[in-house]
Amino acid sequence: MTEHADAPLGPEGSGPDGPGADGPTPVLAVVGRPNVGKSTLVNRIIGRREAVVQDIPGVTRDRISYDADWNGRSFTVVDTGGWDPDARGLAERIAAQAEIAVSLADAVLFVVDATVGITDADEAVVKILRKAGKPVVLAANKTDDLRTESEAYGLWNLGLGEPYPVSALHGRGSGDMLDAVLAALPETPPMPEGVEVGGPRRIALVGKPNVGKSSLLNKLAGEERSVVDNVAGTTVDPVDEMVELGGRTWRFVDTAGIRKRVKEASGHEYYASLRTSAAIERAEVCVLLVDAEQSISEQDVRILQTVRESGRALVIAFNKWDLVDEERRYYLEREVERDLVQVQWAPRINITARTGWHVDRLVPALDRALEGWETRVGTGALNTFLGRLVAEHPHPVRGGKQPKIMFATQPSTAPPTFVLFTSGKLDDGYERYIERRLREEFGFVGSPIILQQRVREKRKRS
Repeated sequence: MTEHADAPLGPEGSGPDGPGADGPTPVLAVVGRPNVGKSTLVNRIIGRREAVVQDIPGVTRDRISYDADWNGRSFTVVDTGGWDPDARGLAERIAAQAEIAVSLADAVLFVVDATVGITDADEAVVKILRKAGKPVVLAANKTDDLRTESEAYGLWNLGLGEPYPVSALHGRGSGDMLDAVLAALPETPPMPEGVEVGGPRRIALVGKPNVGKSSLLNKLAGEERSVVDNVAGTTVDPVDEMVELGGRTWRFVDTAGIRKRVKEASGHEYYASLRTSAAIERAEVCVLLVDAEQSISEQDVRILQTVRESGRALVIAFNKWDLVDEERRYYLEREVERDLVQVQWAPRINITARTGWHVDRLVPALDRALEGWETRVGTGALNTFLGRLVAEHPHPVRGGKQPKIMFATQPSTAPPTFVLFTSGKLDDGYERYIERRLREEFGFVGSPIILQQRVREKRKRS
């Protein structure tokens, strides 16, 4: 996808085939009150500017999970911004925020503004952290000089152990802080009980509330495993279920989503997205359930975007098909053409989770998506194909120059990632053309494709 075009390959093999590729990497939740510099610190940890940074409290909203690597160890960072200014009181918002984030994490990085000192809001977070019993690293942020460093040590009074003076803006002290983070995180990824590395395939059921995720899981598992209610958002925690399908065992994660009391805050979608993102990170294939009876919503499209950006395989299941009449089918086809154009490669199935109608079609769709996700093209075949493609349809000339693809390779699968070595930056449109032709030639059904460009540096004449 174009948004990945300039993304660097991660350090020390931290890409899809690097450490943690076989299981979920340890998760670090970054918590703290608004405007203490959480997102700036997340950018410092992951080594690139991805988290939204703005001088207004509570701007973190959408993408909150990032891959990080320090001293050869990989872990996932969850940026827990997303305070909602309209909720009913700061302490309640902080409590709900921290509680959910911490429940997903293996360790917590608690960020405090060293220039302000301990506030009532900070102490409210500390209570949540103590109750959770997770390892905590205390970061005294905005420690830009020796004077603020001496103030930072006043944070011992929080009772969370040694504060690590750090400047997210300048990088001061971040190495010591990250060493403490690695010491707090588990050495090996915590695998769910009874699941070995490379064991049952991990499938995340995703979709907006009340679309039938729990009903589908119950039908597949053959028992009332998840709470099912017509009230949106009744699933409190992600539920893992080992399911026998097509003669094999699969691990399903139901990500329905949010705590009822959090729903009262107008930013409840943020908390749902936090849980969905965590489940997507743990999965290999995501099954997006869409309510076929209703129009495809902005929320459906947003979840799709999250799956695409995470690089997971995708199957789209249109649920409640028994309620769809001829007229609705006509309009649904138009909506699919308009709203799902970015994921035309995803297998689509029609099911009714409540009765079990056609749920047996899920296994072939999952198999196709996994096969596409793990497809590898040999370097010789890839370059022969690209040579033919460029000869048939060369890149347009721009400003008197015509970028050329000199060589290409596929360094990893899951998702298929291609590196194109070029003489100049390829247009976004030409990148999309390459992706389309790759799919026509090699398949990649159910999988996003990541294209990365390496533009040759021009030699300076002496």
